Amino acid sequence: MTPAPQSMDGEFTVVPTPDDGVRRSSSLPWDESTRPTGPVPGAGRRYAAHELANGQHLVDIHDHLRGELAQVRNVMEQVLSGDTDPATARSHINATAMRQNNWTLGAFCQGYCRLVTTHHTLEDIAMLPRLKAVEPELAPVVDRLEEEHRVIHDVLEGLDVALVEFVTRPDETDRLRAAVDLLTDVLLSHLSYEERELVEPLSRLGIG
Repeated sequence: MTPAPQSMDGEFTVVPTPDDGVRRSSSLPWDESTRPTGPVPGAGRRYAAHELANGQHLVDIHDHLRGELAQVRNVMEQVLSGDTDPATARSHINATAMRQNNWTLGAFCQGYCRLVTTHHTLEDIAMLPRLKAVEPELAPVVDRLEEEHRVIHDVLEGLDVALVEFVTRPDETDRLRAAVDLLTDVLLSHLSYEERELVEPLSRLGIG
């Protein structure tokens, strides 16, 4: 866990994770150029350490999701390239948050799907409605984030389908690789957008 940021002069010091612009898929299920932007905070606003911690907490959670996604991709590449088999790969993921009692590539990916879905469900039930209620100007951003959560859910469903196909037809790797690439693109894009728009309001409005 990243330590809560400290600010001697009260300036906003939480750094949203930038989108690196890398895309592995030929197209995305949304138009990134249509994403709304929230209100600009007033000049001269000073932030206490506990306020900054609220914004940093979102970045920390997202960093965990990014790290687990990297492991999903790594294990997939090892298995699909034949460099390792599921039994051998199991030893590499025992320390992760998605450890399974009976590991398979499918169980590992499905564990990550549940992790993402749970995170988005908690946001939809608690954090996003509170932000919308306290600062109505954020409504377009909140609505877009909730819409993207639904799209990501559909992408996760597509990954499940690809996993079933891979189990029955292990030589057909293109669909699974494409499904993981699409999940990578939409999730990393979404996480960066959400941080860009929400870390400051979460800090300023005291919503953690």
